Amino acid sequence: MYAVIETAGKQFRVAPGELVRVDTISGEPGTEVEFGKVLMLSGDSGIKAGADAAGLKVTGVITKHGRGAKVIVFKFKRKKQYKRTQGHRQNYTEVKVNAFA
Repeated sequence: MYAVIETAGKQFRVAPGELVRVDTISGEPGTEVEFGKVLMLSGDSGIKAGADAAGLKVTGVITKHGRGAKVIVFKFKRKKQYKRTQGHRQNYTEVKVNAFA
């Protein structure tokens, strides 16, 4: 049994009991969150997608907040002595998926 959800413009395939890293969601660890936009649900009764999946909800519990690995952006133009370095770390929230409804 699994579902495809959308949060912050990104789609994730989730299953009950699974830990998922999504873009930052406000709330303290231990807070229950609800993903309202379910794109597809696959289970014992078959696959529900589109209009059939419109009223479905996926719930989970925030386990922690964190920051991802550093990504280095390095720009240069050869023979011109032009170099620019910039780093970035994306914030994330780790959510443990509880159940589908």
